[in-house]
Amino acid sequence: DVIKLLARSVPYEQAVKVLEDDFGSDIIKIGNLVRNRERFVKRRQRLIGPNGSTLKSIELLTQSYVLVQGNTVACIGPYQGLKQVRKIVVDTMNNIHPIYNIKTLMIKRELMKDPKLKNENWDRFLPKFEHKNLSKRKQPHKKKEKAPYTPFPPPQALSKIDKELESGEYFLKEKERKAKKAAEKREKQKEAQVKRKDRMEKSFKPPKEKPSVTNDNKTSDVNIDQLKVKVKKAQKKKLK
Repeated sequence: DVIKLLARSVPYEQAVKVLEDDFGSDIIKIGNLVRNRERFVKRRQRLIGPNGSTLKSIELLTQSYVLVQGNTVACIGPYQGLKQVRKIVVDTMNNIHPIYNIKTLMIKRELMKDPKLKNENWDRFLPKFEHKNLSKRKQPHKKKEKAPYTPFPPPQALSKIDKELESGEYFLKEKERKAKKAAEKREKQKEAQVKRKDRMEKSFKPPKEKPSVTNDNKTSDVNIDQLKVKVKKAQKKKLK
């Protein structure tokens, strides 16, 4: 184990700790967890954090030494801490941010200090994070509804002869058939001509005017005597 750790660029002072009874080592292979190289580099950097702050917090909470090197993560520490480190590393490479696991470990650490909660279930205290996988594909405004599945093929379209048989046109003579088609064509032309004429005359038609309402029936509520008195007073003031 010591030689393996030294081969992974682990410092000698840390690698020697594996020889102690309470300490163990684990080399986690992360190279095959993510196929895309750019994505792999981003997630590995997420594990380290800005200025190695995330890695330092993982080391403090798990009481282990963690070294991210190439396609592997080497860790030395107690066996419980190694299990926690492995879970954090694997979750991070599976696109779960390490801060969620760090937060859970911090809460567990505080709960361990309380002797009353020692034998109780801690699930109610731990945060529950939902993984939201939002698709970036734009959804169409109008969705076509699929018809219910039937094992039978769709009905065959009617041929020209079948249509003529239905309408009775098949039994007519050639002259009668041509005359009927010509009459239908003339009717369509007349309808189109009427529509065209209406469309052209529409702009020349005057708009309908609203009928004017006269106010002859309304009676004036003005008192004439009071008005005369007011006018006289106004004339006197002017003379003064």
